[in-house]
Formats: sequence, C-alpha cells, structure tokens
Amino acid sequence: MRTVTSALRFALSLALVTPDDSRLQVALALTDSPAYAPSNGSPAPYDDNDPEASRLRALVDLAKEGDAEAFGQLYDHYVTGVFRFIYYRVGSQQLAEDLTSETFVRGLRAIQRFNWQGKDFGAWLTTIARNLVADHFKSSRSRLEIVSETIPEGKTHVASPEQEVLALISNEMLFEAVSALPNEQRDCILMRFIQGLSIAQTAAALGRSEGAIKQLQLRAVRSLAKSVPGDVR
Repeated sequence: MRTVTSALRFALSLALVTPDDSRLQVALALTDSPAYAPSNGSPAPYDDNDPEASRLRALVDLAKEGDAEAFGQLYDHYVTGVFRFIYYRVGSQQLAEDLTSETFVRGLRAIQRFNWQGKDFGAWLTTIARNLVADHFKSSRSRLEIVSETIPEGKTHVASPEQEVLALISNEMLFEAVSALPNEQRDCILMRFIQGLSIAQTAAALGRSEGAIKQLQLRAVRSLAKSVPGDVR
C-alpha cells in the first residue's frame, strides 16, 4: 500500500506532464475534492449539508462548554492529521508525538476562545501545531531531519506512469526538496498533500486568501518538480 506521500507524488506527476501554469493550477485544484482527500485522520471541510461536518461542529460546541468526551472525539478525528504535519516538519516520531500532545493540550485550554469566523477547527489546531514547531526550532536551533521511517498511510490513488517513475524517488530525496522550500510554500505543501487539508483550511491555517494558497502550492509544486532528477522527467 502506498504511503501518504502518494498525494505529493501525484501533484509532482501533474507538474511533470503539465507545462502550462494555468492548466496545472486547475489540475491541482481538482485535488481539493473529497475524492483526493486522505481517508484516515484528515479533517474534512465544513459543509452545512454534510452530516459529518455537522457532527464535528456540534462536538466543538460541546467541547467549548466543557464536555471532555466531546473533546476526546475531536482528538480522535484530528490527531493523525496533526501528527503528520508535525512529523514531516521535525523528522522525529518521539518529538512529533510530544508536540502533537502539546497541540491538543493547548487546544483544550484555549477552546473557549475558538470561534468559527474565518477558521475551522482543524485549521485552528494546525495553526497551534505550526507555532509549536516554530518555537521548537527557535529554542533548539535544530536542523530538520529527513524522514525515512514508516509513516501513517492514507487514501491511495490510481497510479499513472509518471507516478510509477516518481515512486523510484526516495522519501529522503523528496523531503529534502520539501525542506528546502521557502517556509510558507513548505507548510502549504505539507498541509495540502501530507496532512490533507483543503485549500480553504490551508488558507485559514496560514492566514492567507484561498487565491494566495493556490499560487503558493503552484509555485511550490513547480519548484519541487525542478528537483526531480533529469532522467526521471
């Protein structure tokens, strides 16, 4: 079974076969649909007509009133996605577990201040996680370790020939390239293609417009495609 890197490899395959930026942006936008979202642990965009979205909203409202069981269910729903984002930033399972736990501790302490204006709960948690990771690197001056361990798996895609070729590129090579991206491009890529956030959720987490996120992911995917060895392209 493919790991969650399949979503990122799929985006790279689109870049390799789509030289026109406007067409690539359209193609990348299609990955924002539910059909491309990881099935385990990644938050879904809120939709008033979606029973699952309504359930999550109700759980958040209950948790804000002090319902510990409701917060526990939110933890179960979001923890894998938050862990993925942190893990790919810090490269250490133990540290990622610690920072993930701290993310939810801080979320629990601050949940009464959470509101729905401009940010859903998954994006809010991701902002907390992102700040914790930034604080970690500021305090320790640590260098990003390249991910090479087994990672949580998500929804798979039908493999194209380009994806099969990209499968020959190791996770180490791929995430070395990701870590070299400018900060916002890197976090955009991790949120969109590793954590599985939607464009809207990524925009909320980064405090940018959806149009800005589309441009960020376009530039980031193009930069990553340039890092693919010439004999693979």
